[in-house]
Amino acid sequence: MSNGLDRPVLIIHEGEKAGQRWTVGKDEVVIGRGGECDLVLPEREVSREHIRIFRDRDVYYLEDLDSKNGTWVNGRQIKNTSLPLKDGDEVQIALAVKITFVGSEATAPLLMDELPHALGRLVIHQNSRRVFIKGAEVDPPLSLPQYRLLELLYEDPGAVRTRDEVIAAVWPEAVGEGVSEQAIDALVRRLRDRLAEVDPDHQYLITVRGHGFRLDNPIE
Repeated sequence: MSNGLDRPVLIIHEGEKAGQRWTVGKDEVVIGRGGECDLVLPEREVSREHIRIFRDRDVYYLEDLDSKNGTWVNGRQIKNTSLPLKDGDEVQIALAVKITFVGSEATAPLLMDELPHALGRLVIHQNSRRVFIKGAEVDPPLSLPQYRLLELLYEDPGAVRTRDEVIAAVWPEAVGEGVSEQAIDALVRRLRDRLAEVDPDHQYLITVRGHGFRLDNPIE
């Protein structure tokens, strides 16, 4: 039998409940907008019953409940199947709520703030959306679009993110409607300027011509 400390935890990083964590206290839970769900997410993009997380032996699985706006695990959309969850998996619900699956409540406090990125000069405390460079906080806080762009690049250091990925992460409500290249470039410039206020000697956002953008986050 599983005890309380063996139960996984969901840490909400983005959405109206950002900063909260929720223990998966049963072998099967339903997450959605409906009041009857075990975990209620108020965002209008979320279906009344959006996903189900259930346990089979010692493994927890995620299943999309034919939601209108979809579910992604580590960037892969889940459709007509269930997917085993592992520690650190990132779940995006309708591109409106971002959640990290932590395999055990016992390890959740260790993972809440930085996860594996704390060795870089730039650190994001994802549960509170606070950004630090060499220990100094970026203040005032970044705007939501600026934060979403930085978080996208931060989650996979060094990887090049395409403009389409930027649009999906920063303006999820505009996917399919089109966002101009000028709007993306303007956002990148503003974010560069904000980071330079704290560390003017290093350029963190790199434009890779013809491909997209990446984060250059030196190891401290």
